[in-house]
Amino acid sequence: MMSLKNIRRRCGGSCLALGRLILAVAILLAAVGTAVAAGKPLTVAEIALYQGPDREKLLMEGARKEGQITLYHSHVHFKIVAQEFEKKYPFLKVAEWRSDGKDLFARVMEEYAAGRHLVDMVNTTDLMVFLRREGILQDYYSPHLSSYGDEYKAKGKAGVTYMATILNYIGLGFNTERIPRAEAPKSLKDLLDPRWKGKMSITPNNTGIQWVGNALEVMGSDFLEKLSRQEVKVQNMSGGALLGLVGSGEVPLSPTIFDDTVVVAKRKGAPVEWRALEPVVTFVHSLGITVKAPHPHAAMLFLDFVHSREGQQIMMKAGIGSPRTDMSSPETRFKKTIFRTKYGPEEFEKKFAEWDKLLRTRFLRGK
Repeated sequence: MMSLKNIRRRCGGSCLALGRLILAVAILLAAVGTAVAAGKPLTVAEIALYQGPDREKLLMEGARKEGQITLYHSHVHFKIVAQEFEKKYPFLKVAEWRSDGKDLFARVMEEYAAGRHLVDMVNTTDLMVFLRREGILQDYYSPHLSSYGDEYKAKGKAGVTYMATILNYIGLGFNTERIPRAEAPKSLKDLLDPRWKGKMSITPNNTGIQWVGNALEVMGSDFLEKLSRQEVKVQNMSGGALLGLVGSGEVPLSPTIFDDTVVVAKRKGAPVEWRALEPVVTFVHSLGITVKAPHPHAAMLFLDFVHSREGQQIMMKAGIGSPRTDMSSPETRFKKTIFRTKYGPEEFEKKFAEWDKLLRTRFLRGK
């Protein structure tokens, strides 16, 4: 039998790191077992990281006593998942608050600064990085971790700090009554065709800024300069509102439209279509539990539900992309740009400011 000394010699630092992680988990499980046996309440960390064979029983019993969950999120379709969760667990109610990422981040930070720990879970995009940096998010374990690629998981010391739930894609939205499908642009370069001059609009918000950043990195500054000569209009509204103008025909096409909004609009009879202009800017919405979650058992049940095949199927029916490796659809197998994995928080913040300035100098000149 190989000695411990030989194992260390052969494995090196990675083996020692793995050993420390296993030891840490073992200590945590032992602590949870002792606390349960003694009838002591478990901490949020102990509940979030628990992996014992009675995990589901522990979560269910605790959730029944808690009776509710508070969720802050920034995606309109996440409400559908919450409603389906309530149907599966009728003894739980989901209190949700939805806003854009910046307002959501500000609210969480203000509440924690005031010592008001109201929110159990947060689901939003890039700002999850900053919540993690501020120590607001708790590492957790889920039996569904292996169904997600590393690019969709923010790994913590003992689990993940947050994991992807939704993928949104920014692409070309166009009016099929104004533009036949066969004639609509099929690539970023096609946007420079003279026939589209004066017919395109973009949004100046987070969506438009990241689209400009992607175009800059893929096509170069010369492309953006040429595109600005196409008399592209900047509409000070959300991508969803801009799609409404595309549907009415007021705006024939826009390259800053989310795919899921087009799916919903088509179901309502709007003459719109969506097309990927590769590489497609991909917005990754992720879910995490807070370190002071008031309802941690129920929160972990919700996390498991959202990450499961059942939860992901609910969102896919609404036209939303799934990050699960076993649930990708042929329609979303295009080249993607995911800035949150490409750049660290500080670098992305700097890039974002540069792209914002570029959008305004290129497309808002003289306005």
